[in-house]
Amino acid sequence: MPTSPSQVNDPSPPPATRPRWRADVVVILVALALAGWVTSGLWRSPDTRAITVNSSDQALFEWLLAFGGHAVTHGENPFFTYLLNVPDGVNLAVNTSITVYAVLFAPLTYTIGPPATFLVILTLNLAATALAWYLLLSRSLVDNRLAAGVGALFVAFSPGMVSHANAHLNWTAGWLVPLLIWRLFALRRPEHLLRNGILFGVTVAVAFSIAAEGLFFTALALGVFVPVWALHPARRATARAALPTFLRGLGITTVTAGALLAYPLWLHFAGPQRFHGTGFDPVVHAEDIAAFGAYPQRSLAGAAGWDTSLAPNPTEENSFFGVPLLVLTVVCFVALWRWAGPTRRATLTALGVTAVVFAVLSWGPQVKWNGHRYDVPLPFDLLGALPVVNAALPSRLALVVAPVIGVLLAYLVDEVRTRPTRHRWTRPAWAVALAVALVPLVPVPLLTVEREPIPRFVTAGTWREYVSPGGALTPVPLTLDVTPDGQRWQAYALSHRQGEFALPSGFFLGPGGPDGRGRIGPVPRTFDTLMEQAGRTGLVPIITQGSVDLSRADLRYWGVEVVVLPDRVHGAKYPIDVEALRRTATALLGEPQRVDDVWLWQVPA
Repeated sequence: MPTSPSQVNDPSPPPATRPRWRADVVVILVALALAGWVTSGLWRSPDTRAITVNSSDQALFEWLLAFGGHAVTHGENPFFTYLLNVPDGVNLAVNTSITVYAVLFAPLTYTIGPPATFLVILTLNLAATALAWYLLLSRSLVDNRLAAGVGALFVAFSPGMVSHANAHLNWTAGWLVPLLIWRLFALRRPEHLLRNGILFGVTVAVAFSIAAEGLFFTALALGVFVPVWALHPARRATARAALPTFLRGLGITTVTAGALLAYPLWLHFAGPQRFHGTGFDPVVHAEDIAAFGAYPQRSLAGAAGWDTSLAPNPTEENSFFGVPLLVLTVVCFVALWRWAGPTRRATLTALGVTAVVFAVLSWGPQVKWNGHRYDVPLPFDLLGALPVVNAALPSRLALVVAPVIGVLLAYLVDEVRTRPTRHRWTRPAWAVALAVALVPLVPVPLLTVEREPIPRFVTAGTWREYVSPGGALTPVPLTLDVTPDGQRWQAYALSHRQGEFALPSGFFLGPGGPDGRGRIGPVPRTFDTLMEQAGRTGLVPIITQGSVDLSRADLRYWGVEVVVLPDRVHGAKYPIDVEALRRTATALLGEPQRVDDVWLWQVPA
């Protein structure tokens, strides 16, 4: 309440408020600048550049944006499609469908195309993650805006987030995590309980659509943090008093989210083309314990040659904090514990337990140190067989540790700036420690490469002269994660309103793996196996009459009307030999005809 008439009459904010708003603006600008810096290689030419280490996932997300916009504007099912994997189709609810993004950004996709829209979302994801964590920290946890900015920027541009910026629109949507935390703790308040429960339910549904695995990990992390925090003696009485209200709000959330997600969840667990678990080996996709003290590739330390090859691939550097930051985190935790009162110690205890639990779980079912495996079982060995858990990659559980470190850094800077000190060197010493720990982790731009152009046969719409409405065509080699061109062609046709053509394969997760688990793409058949072998090795396989008959039977099974080979084929993992492909396809299907800039084989009905 105002304490003097001048506060009522003066419309300007009090002096202390203006610097806070300036701090907010500075954090936003820094977040946007860093996000643009990380993605700058793509901004040079979004339509002709691709992320070097993960061009296949980039093609998948571009396709998801094009298909999602097409589905909602043409009244089609956004969670299941027959445009890929004909005739069986693809269950997109089991895949990362990013439906909310596809719908919200559909006007942009139709205006500037899927590649540019992908880049806009990727950049905004990183910046929005920093902003969301900044708002949570500055409005709920610390008083000092600099402290909130340090913690938020670390989380948003931590090694795990930067590595997943290699084309993962789902994992870079880290802004969902502080939003979920905010809405969860709002359920403690009895006022506006119905509204809070509904808002949290909608937030859960949005998070499921954009990053279902991230939502699951957030739920697991909160499932550890909240009980530890609530059972601490300093919080126990307050938590017990708030529990009835919290449970009622959680019930409203469950009903809301259940209603919104009923159909996607049915498809996910009981629909066609579902599977149980994935084909990824949890031993391979587990975090190397030494990786926590290593440096990531796309960082100043990595650019200086201090990076390692301890991750299963460059998109999964989920810890990689470096030894200085690990040491600083421990020292920071001890100092904060000494300075803290009982209620702050409750939060610190919950943060510490959560970080340790998820760090250990990220190590997977067996100990792995500096690239060497040891037959020593770990806790994940007991959990890995559980439903839903068996579909998660254990190394990604390390992503939970970064926000914990970010919160601790925010607490530390807040305390150092506000706590009286006996020695003049105390604050400079903490500043030097922060610089030594964080400067090597400053990100550098993602590596990019020139992508193969979409052939004129597609961009000019010539394909419509050879494919009947709703019919199928296929490039060779067939569309998979390692050869994603076909999905880019289809994304172009959908986003440019050319109509639909189906593909017999595609980059997706579907059934067909061992023991009912999933696999990437469909189970191979004769035709695609021969073409993949030719493109990868540069050698024409031995072709027999049996090979010819089986290959043509495959094309008829898929309903393929034309087989297409462009002059250049993009290989996401290895170069593709176009001449070997042309000779192999000719041996199987006869002489091709030249149409626009592709070789084309028409398949008799």
